[in-house]
Amino acid sequence: MTRTVRNWIFLAIVIGLVLLIDQVSKTWIIQNLMLYESRQPIPALYPFFQLTRSFNTGAAFGFLPHASDIFLIVAVAVVIGMLYFYPRLPTDAHIGRLAIGLICGGALGNAIDRLRYDHVIDFIHYQIPGLLSNVSNLADHAIVLGVILMLLDTWRIERREKQAIPTHQDEISI
Repeated sequence: MTRTVRNWIFLAIVIGLVLLIDQVSKTWIIQNLMLYESRQPIPALYPFFQLTRSFNTGAAFGFLPHASDIFLIVAVAVVIGMLYFYPRLPTDAHIGRLAIGLICGGALGNAIDRLRYDHVIDFIHYQIPGLLSNVSNLADHAIVLGVILMLLDTWRIERREKQAIPTHQDEISI
């Protein structure tokens, strides 16, 4: 099996796992919590962490709340862009390959919600009382983790390439 085929299989597995975990978790939430109902799975972490069934028709943090169709199109465009970029990654960009899988899986997980429910199911509720309250889902977390990993991998590759390029001082000493 060629490296290219292995890379595409790896991508399919990562996307598939993200989609499976995301959709199963959202189905469990729908079946077990009423809208806006909360549960504290780890009582010691309350009020900082709980599960609260919510929904979002817009983007992160409720931005553009009536733009669900636009974000569906954006999600599909992001996935297409990532799939175009994927085979162009450097051979050793293993973290970048994982990152693209996480981003695509998360974007598709939320896109499925928009198609099925006309909104995204959210339930992971982080809160700092009086300061911050955010409800998100595992697809959102996959996207954020994917972006962070992509930035780290890009930084790592650029740093390595800079170290490989001889500086003017190196040329003088030769």
